[in-house]
Amino acid sequence: MTEQLWCLSACELAEGIRKQRFSCEAVMVSVTARMAAHNPRLNAVVDDYTEEALAEAREADRVLASGAEVGELHGVPITIKSNIDVAGKRTPNGLPHFADLIATEDSPVVSNLKKAGAIIIGRTNTPELSMRMTTDNPLHGRTLNPWEENASPGGSSGGASSAAAAGFGPIHHGNDIGGSLRFPAFNCGLATIKPSFGRVPAYLPSAPAERGMLAQLMSVQGVICREVRDVRLGTRIIAQSDPRDPFWMPVPFDGWPQEAEPLRVGVTTETYGHPIHPEIKAAVERVADFLTDAGYAVEPISTPSVDDA
Repeated sequence: MTEQLWCLSACELAEGIRKQRFSCEAVMVSVTARMAAHNPRLNAVVDDYTEEALAEAREADRVLASGAEVGELHGVPITIKSNIDVAGKRTPNGLPHFADLIATEDSPVVSNLKKAGAIIIGRTNTPELSMRMTTDNPLHGRTLNPWEENASPGGSSGGASSAAAAGFGPIHHGNDIGGSLRFPAFNCGLATIKPSFGRVPAYLPSAPAERGMLAQLMSVQGVICREVRDVRLGTRIIAQSDPRDPFWMPVPFDGWPQEAEPLRVGVTTETYGHPIHPEIKAAVERVADFLTDAGYAVEPISTPSVDDA
């Protein structure tokens, strides 16, 4: 079964490890072998931590065998985008100038994932300063889309989306201001969500100063996954508190208790003159039907025009 473990979701891997159906090391061998076979072509992961990850996986197996309490993501392989800090590792953010910028402490997302027991297998590519909708830079080069090499994996979290689609682990960190989680996920047929402001703590210890207010208010941390349930799990893990972010909000992950009335959901397929493929429109309508069947109050809405904005 070792060969197929890379196919499993984070939820399946976490449960299988806890119930000792397979070992953390077996999972890591499967995922890193998959990465070794395909990453040279895709260039999704630009810093490979395979040897460290295998050692951490063996230690994770020893901890589990001792009967100690373990985190929800114990032994699960993940990647981190190369624009936030991992202690002892570089944070180049696509720039040759930052190629040797070594972080002294973890960013909050990394800290929360480590506390949950996740094991980082590498850092994913990003454009310079993570500010483009495709993923290419003079330091690491271009990242390819696993489905079609002539199509972009998106950006700026294109390394994360390429790694997720290729099977280099089930959970891949990214971030988003104007689509940097959503566009790559769309391009590679994946799942993600842009969390609300204040939901996930953010802080970059290696930065000489805090980001400008616009970036602080719009940039959020998140995950890209192959399955929606992994997005939910990963987002809940990274949304744990961190005192270094004063904007983090202590709100329940599942929201406040609801009144008797069902939750309202607005649905639109308007594109204001821009073509929309019939399959995409049909998919949105299917989702609306699913939500209606699940008890939500689904209503058609009109959204402001992007052109007017």
